[in-house]
Amino acid sequence: MYSSWYHQEQSLTGTVYDSSMLHMRNMLPTLLRITSLTKVVQVPFHVGAFLKTGEYECRNSASESEIVHVNFILPDGTIKKVRGKVGDNVMYLAHRYKVDIEGACEASCACSTCHVYVDEKFYQKLPEAKEAEDDMLDMAPALKPNSRLSCQIILTKELDNIVLTLPPITRNFYVDGHVPTPH
Repeated sequence: MYSSWYHQEQSLTGTVYDSSMLHMRNMLPTLLRITSLTKVVQVPFHVGAFLKTGEYECRNSASESEIVHVNFILPDGTIKKVRGKVGDNVMYLAHRYKVDIEGACEASCACSTCHVYVDEKFYQKLPEAKEAEDDMLDMAPALKPNSRLSCQIILTKELDNIVLTLPPITRNFYVDGHVPTPH
């Protein structure tokens, strides 16, 4: 049971937000204003972590021109082909199609469990990794020069037929035989 200070709200879209997420979402404009004034305060989180993102990836494309084909090469060598759309987050798209990418931090760029290898042909088409992503990749086992976090890859039409290879292992900090699954 929740303590008395904890409550949940449900939006019109059916998304459930707990009070801490709503509080953080309401604080964001203030934090951004302070950051722009002082240049000292940095916002250390992604808004998506508090808004329970992933709903967009569960919707089908309205038009064929938005379709982006994604090819996942699984650790056993098999290829899983999925259809996404422009704007999809690759990690959430993988979850939708039951591709075994964990995503322990739910796309907040705070772990490396969604680590993938991007085919060289497409690697150059991605925006440069931000410092937070580079920091998390430093913790990823089996790191390669073409490693990226799938939670930081947003599909564009330019990425049609992208090939993403899942690494042989990922690292999460669970212990005692816990078997992680996508959320």
